[in-house]
Amino acid sequence: MHALKKNRPLRRITLAAATTVTGVVLLLSLKPHTPPAPASASSSVGRSSSPSPGTSSGSSSGTSGGSKSTGTRTVTGDTVQTRWGPVQVRITLKDGRITDATAVAYPSENPRDQEINSYAIPQLRREALAAQSAQIDSVSGATYTSGGYKQSLQSALDSAGL
Repeated sequence: MHALKKNRPLRRITLAAATTVTGVVLLLSLKPHTPPAPASASSSVGRSSSPSPGTSSGSSSGTSGGSKSTGTRTVTGDTVQTRWGPVQVRITLKDGRITDATAVAYPSENPRDQEINSYAIPQLRREALAAQSAQIDSVSGATYTSGGYKQSLQSALDSAGL
């Protein structure tokens, strides 16, 4: 006769509890994301599907006329590798003030990244325009993107001499 067919309810309860605990531990050990891509990934990885009109890819900084303190110019910050992908910010300056901050590269490899960054990127842009610096608050739930955005924004500001 099989061991579980005997009239021993305590043995069955113990076995069921051990199986449940094992199942819960296995479920909790699952990771929500795949490991990040190697650091050698180009800056076009994770690029938004609709870049700003008139922008060029591949340059780390550039100007579109004017001098350092007057006129309108565009400066692109360094690409910052985060845990979930690269982040890069391009700023437009007019008379020494930030008039636009565009994320030209950010994690968008999977639906979860797209969901997070669809609300985080506009919020980070508003913060940067309001603060006129890289001293901005992080967006809850987008910690890595926020950190990369701040570093790239600071890089662009440094390149612009601000």
